[in-house]
Amino acid sequence: MKIKKILVSQPKPESEKSPYFDIAGKYNVKIDFRPFIKVEPILAKEFRQQHVNIADYNAIVFTSRHGIDHFFRLAEEMRIKIAPELQYFCVSEKIAHYLQKYIDYRKRKVHYGTTNRICDLAPVIQKHKELNYLAVLSADYNDEIPNLMKKVGVKYNIGMMYRTVSNDFGPDEQLDYDMMLFFSPQGINALLKNFPNYEQGDVMIGCLGS
Repeated sequence: MKIKKILVSQPKPESEKSPYFDIAGKYNVKIDFRPFIKVEPILAKEFRQQHVNIADYNAIVFTSRHGIDHFFRLAEEMRIKIAPELQYFCVSEKIAHYLQKYIDYRKRKVHYGTTNRICDLAPVIQKHKELNYLAVLSADYNDEIPNLMKKVGVKYNIGMMYRTVSNDFGPDEQLDYDMMLFFSPQGINALLKNFPNYEQGDVMIGCLGS
């Protein structure tokens, strides 16, 4: 089967240097970008119902840039002063560098894993077992972070600060693609929500992760 048209279930890259554009040119394929999911904030009133006091923790775990944005958004909404000695643990260096949007990066203790895999954050956390961790996650988080924290044996809690929801399709939008790429289980759920009678047929589906 020759691939001529690909759907990427993410926003279009801002940079023209994205590998997607290289692929489109090299293989003469058309690539459309259409997010299947969107992120919505959990507001302060709802967050308080979790009985999580941000000031009780001296270490924060981030798995995405969404987590960083919503952590500092909620802290501002709730008028919580972020202690300068707070330590930050990020899944990747790229996510860690995103913290520069909110903090003086050079003057803070920022740690990150060597890859984008959550499991590779374990050795970093293990070096700081004395800390009390708050993991900032989506309301529909999976068990990866809780399992990691339990395995390492540290004191932790979960703070749900945003949620991932389906991005609805219009009645005139069709899925006439030879290949579709997904990056989370929520994207697959959004596909089935928007197209409940969807049948894969000869369409190739690529996924990030098991």
